[in-house]
Amino acid sequence: MTQEPDFLEHLRDLGLLAQVSNEDAFAEHLGSGSRTVYCGFDPTADSLHVGNLVPLLALRRFQLQGHRPILLVGGATGMIGDPGGRADERELKPAEVVANFVEKIRTQASNFLDFDCGENSAILVNNIEWTQELGVIDYLRNIGKHFSVNTMMQKESVRRRLEDDSLGISYTEFSYMILQSYDFLVLHRRYDCSIQMGGSDQWGNIISGMDLIRRMEGKQVYALTYPLITRADGTKFGKSVGDSVWLDAGKTSPFSIYQFWRNCADEDAMRFLKIFTFLDQAELNRLQDAHDQDPGMRTAHIFLAGEVTRLVHGENGVETALRITDALFSDSPDKLSASDLDQLALDGLPSLKIETEKVGILEVLVESGLAVTPRGEVTRGQAKKLIMSRAVSVNGNKITSDDVWLTKDNALHGRFHVVQKGKKQHHLVVMG
Repeated sequence: MTQEPDFLEHLRDLGLLAQVSNEDAFAEHLGSGSRTVYCGFDPTADSLHVGNLVPLLALRRFQLQGHRPILLVGGATGMIGDPGGRADERELKPAEVVANFVEKIRTQASNFLDFDCGENSAILVNNIEWTQELGVIDYLRNIGKHFSVNTMMQKESVRRRLEDDSLGISYTEFSYMILQSYDFLVLHRRYDCSIQMGGSDQWGNIISGMDLIRRMEGKQVYALTYPLITRADGTKFGKSVGDSVWLDAGKTSPFSIYQFWRNCADEDAMRFLKIFTFLDQAELNRLQDAHDQDPGMRTAHIFLAGEVTRLVHGENGVETALRITDALFSDSPDKLSASDLDQLALDGLPSLKIETEKVGILEVLVESGLAVTPRGEVTRGQAKKLIMSRAVSVNGNKITSDDVWLTKDNALHGRFHVVQKGKKQHHLVVMG
């Protein structure tokens, strides 16, 4: 990747810059040598999700510019809970659960940075290393004394909770800001880290860390945040049918993550290509032209889906996703292996499990919800109409009679039936 003379402006052009501290001095700081930048990831689940790709890939962009990224996994802050972006108190998870989350996230996040490239090799740390030995008296005397409660109460994440009398905020979450600030101080001392990056809701916490370093070390450090990524319709990015899209293949399959990007809105395709890929401007321009000329071809969407799936799951993940996509949408589900169908049963398709030896096609269409009328009712009559109009197929074969039974004997690999309505609606029937 070609180095950008004004890297901050480049991030802004990509849609990755929401706030930045002392921008002119920051730009000069970046341009005058290799710097160390960190971003934290709290272990709130046993996997990262696609929203976490924004900071992960931003750290990678810094590394490609010759800077050193630090990926901090919050084994300590994850025990507290960040009040930012929430209207209620987080559930405090047991220490052993958080520790398990930390290890899984550590492994996942490591795939996106280069940890063996010389002086700007990435560093991965866990803030439990320096927090668990911090005594309460030292914490209060040496760290807490630098924080004004009045100032802390004005931070957006705290103020929003205080304004609602029914919610409030516990001292536990109130102290999160101090712990995050202390992380910045420790990383500054250990690794000469001079930049912290986070989501726009983290701005107050990051500024507090900058102030702590100024007070205790007399040094100037910098902050930048990336914006909350939303879809064109304003809905939260990273959800699919109400569920998070995870980076763990055991929670969200390569096929599903491919389809998540493949099916994004036309208005989002080029914006997401800028944020979630490393394509150069010439390639982005080519895709923009193709997208403008014929959005129906979904050239940008397909390229986006392939690139991000490759980043997350590698070439094998892309091959699997494309094979399943081709088999489903070319009416050839019989080409799918048992493991492909198991993957679809995991999360790729709506599924219906049948415990009996056989089930009628009408029952399947009703139970799956495929036999829905224009008024939103699911009926056997509608199921019959779909069959009469040749709109239903099972395992790639058109159904022309409503007297068809799905059994283990005529199932794919003795277990699966792929029921299709029209061109795009699929349902997986799993024979128990």
